[in-house]
Amino acid sequence: MAVLEQVYATDQARSLINELKKEHGNLIFHQSGGCCDGSSPMCLKEGMMIIGDVDVQLGEIEGVPFYMNHKQYEYWKHTQITLDVVKGIGGMFSVEGPRGVRFHIRSEPIE
Repeated sequence: MAVLEQVYATDQARSLINELKKEHGNLIFHQSGGCCDGSSPMCLKEGMMIIGDVDVQLGEIEGVPFYMNHKQYEYWKHTQITLDVVKGIGGMFSVEGPRGVRFHIRSEPIE
């Protein structure tokens, strides 16, 4: 599986990821496609979600791989994604939820 290096993160997101790694161990990100939790990036303990041939790895942040379904990637492939942290409640399965913050993405066209 090729890694595309299309995802970046703010310092605040990197800091939270490192805290979560200390608490939960190995993690993965998967960009939700708009079902149960809207279109939020989900931060999950490794093994909570099966990553397969239908997923594209957009890069890694602090050693944590970031995936998206290949069909959704077709809509996002011309964008650079920046992972950030905002106040609020995110996806119910995402590990940052109990902290009162959630991961959020911003995107810009790749030129």
